[in-house]
Amino acid sequence: MVVPNPAPVTLDDLYRVEGQAELVAGRIVKSMPAGLLHNRVAKRIFRSLDDYAAQIGVGEAFTDSLGYAIRPPLPSGRESFSPDASYHAGPFPVDEWRFIDGPPTFAAEVRSEHSYTRRAEIEIADKRADYFTAGTKVVWDVDPVAETIDCYRADAPDKPVRFGKNDTADAEPAVPGWRISGAEVFA
Repeated sequence: MVVPNPAPVTLDDLYRVEGQAELVAGRIVKSMPAGLLHNRVAKRIFRSLDDYAAQIGVGEAFTDSLGYAIRPPLPSGRESFSPDASYHAGPFPVDEWRFIDGPPTFAAEVRSEHSYTRRAEIEIADKRADYFTAGTKVVWDVDPVAETIDCYRADAPDKPVRFGKNDTADAEPAVPGWRISGAEVFA
């Protein structure tokens, strides 16, 4: 008996998924619900970005429930992102019920308790490479346990700048002039 292969999943299918998920290589990859620490850190970054965007009147900040659609798919097969916190300078979709077409200008990925294995490290690095391939300018790898932010920039993707709890972090050139203290992120 021949069992037919299921059709690859599309971005339209992703719209119908509950919770945070991304589309990679024709498969929906769901994220585990995160704990309190992860959510607090992501919320603080989002809140600061949101205040910044409102103050300067350019772009918008988003939480992890926003999807960014990548067309055509990246060489890795990735077709979407849903970062923990992000900033997008535009353009925005005419239909505000839809995903944003294109990558975030800045993405913050906050580690959860399951992000500290060798396999997770590889997945984090692969996703970061996908962000840069798609056109994201800056990606943060935020570690709530070590209380560090590794800031990766598209022009030097293998040379992160590390910010700690006692530093003031930035996301230049993606979010010009925006700053947040490590103490605020990890309070």
